[in-house]
Amino acid sequence: MDQASFQSFIKTVLIIVLVYYLFKFTFKLLAPYLLNKAVNKVSENFQKQQQAYQNQHNQQTQKPDFESELKQNKIPKEKKKVGEYIDFEEVE
Repeated sequence: MDQASFQSFIKTVLIIVLVYYLFKFTFKLLAPYLLNKAVNKVSENFQKQQQAYQNQHNQQTQKPDFESELKQNKIPKEKKKVGEYIDFEEVE
């Protein structure tokens, strides 16, 4: 079996440390940009949803709703009677 030399072990550890610090450095540089872009996208989606809701609400208020008027004019049906309410008392 071949055994790893001490030099290759040190080389591997240094590469891992270097990659870690490089990743950390680039993340610090890119994080504000990425977060700003994400916040802007969420804000745009929220504004689109609000605009769609406003448009839908405006269209509903402009059109007369005959179905709801018919429903309001109908006499409400009597609810089905299930039975009497019985109050039970505790016996000691």
